[in-house]
Amino acid sequence: MSAHSPDNFDEMIDAEGGVRAAYEGYRDWYDEQDPQGLKRKHQEAEAFFRKTGITFNVYGQDDAEERLIPFDPVPRIVTAQEWRRLSRGIEQRVRALNAFLHDLYHRQEIIKAGRVPEWLLRGNPAYLPHMSGFTPPGGVYTHITGIDLVRTGPNDFHVLEDNARTPSGVSYMLENRETMMAMFPELFTRVKVAPVSNYPRRLARSLAACAPPACEGRPVVAVLTPGIYNSAYYEHAFLADQMGAELVEASDLRVIGGRVQMRTTRGFKPVDVLYRRVDDDFLDPLTFRADSMLGVPGIMDVYRAGGITIANAPGTGIADDKALYSFMPEIVEFYTGEKPLLPNVETYRCMEEDALKYVLDNIADLVVKEVHGSGGYGMLIGPTSSKREIAKFTEKLKANPHNYIAQPTLSLSTVPILTKKGLAPRHVDLRPFVLMSPNGIEITPGGLTRVALKRGSLVVNSSQGGGTKDSWVLEE
Repeated sequence: MSAHSPDNFDEMIDAEGGVRAAYEGYRDWYDEQDPQGLKRKHQEAEAFFRKTGITFNVYGQDDAEERLIPFDPVPRIVTAQEWRRLSRGIEQRVRALNAFLHDLYHRQEIIKAGRVPEWLLRGNPAYLPHMSGFTPPGGVYTHITGIDLVRTGPNDFHVLEDNARTPSGVSYMLENRETMMAMFPELFTRVKVAPVSNYPRRLARSLAACAPPACEGRPVVAVLTPGIYNSAYYEHAFLADQMGAELVEASDLRVIGGRVQMRTTRGFKPVDVLYRRVDDDFLDPLTFRADSMLGVPGIMDVYRAGGITIANAPGTGIADDKALYSFMPEIVEFYTGEKPLLPNVETYRCMEEDALKYVLDNIADLVVKEVHGSGGYGMLIGPTSSKREIAKFTEKLKANPHNYIAQPTLSLSTVPILTKKGLAPRHVDLRPFVLMSPNGIEITPGGLTRVALKRGSLVVNSSQGGGTKDSWVLEE
């Protein structure tokens, strides 16, 4: 394996060049493999992904082309002990997020206590006054959450951001595992890995447990997609199929008799739980954007009357706000009475005068992000940007400091990928997926590992040229 930087924690190779405990079983197997055979398997996997249509759209490109997400066949591995510790921190954070959202749309105790400033809500497009005073069925706002984590040392994980609006990527987690098991079945008999294939069943069960008061009998679950031109359409169709739920578009739904009903071959049938992959703005043209063709006229009235559950709840997007993220340590402590088990990355709020001055003085060393940005768009990575790019971004920052936060460039951990010359280290992050219902919280062991395929790159987003790999949690 090629040398890794001493500045980064390598998850497979320790400082003395030995193999860490998590990777021992895998490394023994890898050393027995024929390099040409591994390359052939890698090509087979890519052909499989192409054939199954595991693609995503790249926004902002003239032709909005569909691309294959590169898949790397070397797993990212954590031990059962590491995962237990991580899970406690993830669960604590998701509980706090859900409690925060309930408080925000009710008594706003955290604002009265002075722990979170009121200006975070004022004029924030992600805050929905329509949710004020309303409690979703079961008290659950964050039915599905993706918590983005980065690792900087043996016991050092940080939360990079929270995804509580419509977190995506779970289909890649499932397909990556299926592909690995098809390619290397003997590897899974040697190394015991916690399964992830039961996620769709767990998701269906978790959503059904959040059925609204109007539900009679077994809850009917449907997935609402914006349609085939959406970048994550593959995932919407995949999850509906795996859950045994209906995949619906706005044109399939209408409000009849105080219920949201879907068109079937036998007429209309009430939907109890709608797993929506449509943003708040487009959900209901009578409440939000009047020009929306992606939502259902009147669905918010049905929702507030107890006729349907919408997952995730409208208004959860404020939890994804990157300015709010900087207050998460206070939020966790306020609602759980405990110190956060998973720390945030140090964050500078550019709307604050001192923070803005620091960021402008040190912009070449920082990562600057839009408060509502996602997918790696609208951000500047100072150390890898040209003077021209930095100058251009500086002007944007000065013109609208409220729109940005900045963070130090972290020494992200590296894990091996398969290259033409063998194994080589690349930077990664991890998005575990968390399900919440009145019955409790379930965290799928592992999650989606995104990897920066370019040497030295810190950008892991698939939209920016990153790839994915299978994430293993070892069983005891």
